[in-house]
Amino acid sequence: MTDVTEPDPFDAIVDAPFDSALSERYLVYALSTITARSLPDLRDGLKPVHRRLLWAMRQLKLDPSQAFKKSARVVGDVIGKYHPHGDASVYDAMVRLAQDFALRYPLVEGQGNFGNIDGDNAAAYRYTEARLTKTAIQLMAGLEEGTVNYHPTYNGEDEEPEIFPGLFPNLLANGATGIAVGMATSIPSHNVAEIIDATLILIDNPHAEHGALMEVFHGPDFPTGGIVVDSPAAISHAYETGKGSIRVRARFSTGRGNGEWEESGIEKLPGGQWQLVISEIPYMVHKGKLIEQLAALIADKKLPILEDVRDESDEQIRIVLVPKSRNVDPELLKESVYKLTELESRFSLNLNVLDAQRTPGVLGLRELLLNWVISQIDILQRRSQHRLDKIAARLELVEGYIVAYLNLDRVIEIIRTQDEPKPLMMAEFNLTDRQAEAILNMRLRSLRKLEEMELRGERDDLLKEQDELQKLLESPARQRTRLKRDLNALRKDYAEDTALGRRRTTIAEAAPTREFSMDAMIEKEPVTVILSARGWIRGAKGHEPLDREFKFKEGDGPAFALHAQTTDKLLIACDNGRFYTLGADKLPGARGFGEPLRSMLDIDADTHIIAIFPHRAKAQILLASNIGRGFAAESEELLAETRKGRAVMSTKPGVKLVAVRDIPPEHDHVAVVGDNRKLILFSLEELPLMAKGQGVTLQRYRDGGLSDITTLKLEDGLTWRMGGETGRTRVEKDMRLWKVARGAAGRMPPQGFPRDNKF
Repeated sequence: MTDVTEPDPFDAIVDAPFDSALSERYLVYALSTITARSLPDLRDGLKPVHRRLLWAMRQLKLDPSQAFKKSARVVGDVIGKYHPHGDASVYDAMVRLAQDFALRYPLVEGQGNFGNIDGDNAAAYRYTEARLTKTAIQLMAGLEEGTVNYHPTYNGEDEEPEIFPGLFPNLLANGATGIAVGMATSIPSHNVAEIIDATLILIDNPHAEHGALMEVFHGPDFPTGGIVVDSPAAISHAYETGKGSIRVRARFSTGRGNGEWEESGIEKLPGGQWQLVISEIPYMVHKGKLIEQLAALIADKKLPILEDVRDESDEQIRIVLVPKSRNVDPELLKESVYKLTELESRFSLNLNVLDAQRTPGVLGLRELLLNWVISQIDILQRRSQHRLDKIAARLELVEGYIVAYLNLDRVIEIIRTQDEPKPLMMAEFNLTDRQAEAILNMRLRSLRKLEEMELRGERDDLLKEQDELQKLLESPARQRTRLKRDLNALRKDYAEDTALGRRRTTIAEAAPTREFSMDAMIEKEPVTVILSARGWIRGAKGHEPLDREFKFKEGDGPAFALHAQTTDKLLIACDNGRFYTLGADKLPGARGFGEPLRSMLDIDADTHIIAIFPHRAKAQILLASNIGRGFAAESEELLAETRKGRAVMSTKPGVKLVAVRDIPPEHDHVAVVGDNRKLILFSLEELPLMAKGQGVTLQRYRDGGLSDITTLKLEDGLTWRMGGETGRTRVEKDMRLWKVARGAAGRMPPQGFPRDNKF
């Protein structure tokens, strides 16, 4: 017995650089993923798994007119014959083809639980049934007419088509999404009528500009509706380059019993109340997740103007948003939920497809449609040539039958008397082998006189059809005309007035969005602000009379009372030159004595509050210190972002901010009176506008300091309150004696000026 030596495994080792070996193998995998899994074919818009699903269902004769079959049967055929992958992935692909909220024009009709827009999964495939839709039949039309090539299945036992030849423009109509290796595709669905209209323009004029196409092709038409709010220019640019993004918003509208739609989405309720109703949500957004987002906004108090959210959906979506009160601005509520939830989302546009040579590339709309027209012309030519071949074969037989009828008695005699009649018939009547075989296989019942007339009529019809097809193949113009005729016939099934063809997504550019801030969330209500001498603050609902007596703690008393709105920011000025900001909505209620202001803001204990007033946009405020220096400041410069406030007037020991005055737009002069009872007037133009600092000298003093300051309109004169209970005022019209340059000492005020030196 001889020893058999095993081959040395090290002899099979190939010495090669690791990086090149790895890159070669990865490239093969990448190409396989790109061309055979993730990217759709430009010609039929399908990936291999979808094409194999529909082909298997066709082989099972699951036409729209036939009964449903179990989904398990379809999935089993697909993975057993055509697509050797996991059953879950194949079933998931089939489910998506049947979901009317996922596909604009579903290719599979499902029976049973095929999932829902809430994000719930479909039932297992043993519980559901399916069959093809009319759209799928249109997509596969012409498979038996020699229009496409077939290739062997993975195990070589069967054949499958490379593409589907139907005229339905599935790529743009139903869109596609997929992630390959190093590239991805994202194509939204579109309206078939618009796709056909744009295609007809290109058939008539292949050099048509992109702008001409966009006049009839308006943009995406999502299965779930919604509103595309990008500008027409932005949409057009995205389709011209093949890359971009589409901004989609939910639709606010309320259904009425008479079929009308209230496009504002505001549903009126008794007592002046109202609520917002959402009837459509953006594509690929799960309703259940959306409800959770809205509920979280309420729970986390991120949207104070929203009181409640209810899902009242049945077959139609109906999400109800309940505002905090009827005073909430509906448009603000809409803008807020758009900003904070997926009620506004972006759909990426990336027209990356495989062309007829299986080469991936990003194409613009015009190139996409041109390539699709070329493929349909090729399919038309192949169908015509296939029919011509069939006609030629049939004509050969018909000619043989006619010869047999003209010599019927002799043919019968040959068949009865000859052991091998076929060679003799071929020689005597000049027949081909196929003609002679067909005559010999003819049934006796066909030997009727009427058949000859029928055969001659059939021959004439076939010759006429043959002539027309030959002219069609020879004339590109005729081919374009035929394609236009077929497209127009298809368009009738998807016209704007049909249930399936009606556009669902509205293209409407949104108005410029408001500057979003949480301050805008505050409900606007009147409030009376009360600040006590010891710094306790509260807010009473409504505008109370400011001269009424408010209750205070023992030993405390009134200091400031003013009217404001809950949306106002209150500016609080202190004698140390700092300004603090407090939202009027954050004030404690007026049932008690309020809360210490120093618990809300970091105000020093030895600091005195000298003014509190609501912030007004673009207002100018006059600031003055006790030493007679001051300046004007924009109200925006006084707002503080933190509890620590904002230093505006610079102070030093012995210097304090003592006066804060609003400057009305019509005022043109400043009046200052000192402790020494000297009064001056100077032009407002001499007062500098500053953000912070000590300011400039307003009035010069030998002793004492500033007592009061105000602004006025010179031609109206100076007005002051008289003493006593009458509440009378006095006006001094002629103030020329006191009008000097800023920084003067001044002179005694007019007779009757208040003894306390206050304006």
